[in-house]
Amino acid sequence: MVIADLEYKIVSVPYTHREDSAQVSRDGVTDVVVKITTDQGLVGWGESCSGANVESVLETLKAFTPFLRGRDPWEREALWGQCLHQGIWNFRESTFNFAWAGIDMALWDLCGKVCGQPVYNLLGGLQRREVDYFYYLSYGDLQRLEVECRDGVERGYEVFYLKVGVDINFEKEAVALIRRCIGPGRRLRIDANQAWSVAQAQRYLPELDVWKIDFAEQPVPAHPVENMLELKAKVQVPLAANEGLWRVADTWEVIKRRSCDVLCFSPYWVGSLGLFHRLSWAAAVEGLSVCKHTHGELGLAAAACHQVLLALPRIVDGHQ
Repeated sequence: MVIADLEYKIVSVPYTHREDSAQVSRDGVTDVVVKITTDQGLVGWGESCSGANVESVLETLKAFTPFLRGRDPWEREALWGQCLHQGIWNFRESTFNFAWAGIDMALWDLCGKVCGQPVYNLLGGLQRREVDYFYYLSYGDLQRLEVECRDGVERGYEVFYLKVGVDINFEKEAVALIRRCIGPGRRLRIDANQAWSVAQAQRYLPELDVWKIDFAEQPVPAHPVENMLELKAKVQVPLAANEGLWRVADTWEVIKRRSCDVLCFSPYWVGSLGLFHRLSWAAAVEGLSVCKHTHGELGLAAAACHQVLLALPRIVDGHQ
């Protein structure tokens, strides 16, 4: 069995309402769907993250094509290394990772179909049978926030997530409202997307933790890693790293230095389901937990990442 053909299709799906945060203001998700067909007629599907510009990711995928045609889909790791290094994509590693994640996903899909096994079995088997996801709350309108909280409670969500880092006075009101609506037992998370300085985060996090914060995602700039290390020594609120996990080397440094309590990342940051799986196991060895991150993906990526989560040893409740 060899790879006979590769097709790439840009897909855009609108959101029901705008997503606002300290980092983005967007109305939907645009990704590239990857279709790999073998000489035996088997089809593998994947999804590449668009990053800042979908056309650049599409062109990156086209650059991979000559490396992949005629190759065995089981040679996934060798193909990754050849495209990264011989293709000279190590000079643009983040773009490579966003694009390669879709190729990698389609190769896993093909291999699973060949042997008739789900991806979680190819990764070592089940650690659990269910994975929980959070309720993503809107920013900017307290009345809508209350409606969403009550909707989430009614639908059985146990973890609620709010972007912060724009207006701390509004955010104090919002967090207080959320806690009143969801009750004392459910989890409440915040994500500042690096918006605060260490001094600001040291002041704001205890004020917000009056309403019992589960963890704060990337409250301070990710680089240098000393920002998170300093904050971790000064506050009691558990910290999650996200923006500091863009590449394998970045993720490994965060794990080794234990600069957070939770790693919030995905195959897009590190380039493949396999690297996401291996780094998550390394994090578990260091006593850290993993929360699967989303950029707002389509169903293909959501399903693939769900398979990996089923095979990981230490994950949080309430993934993205």
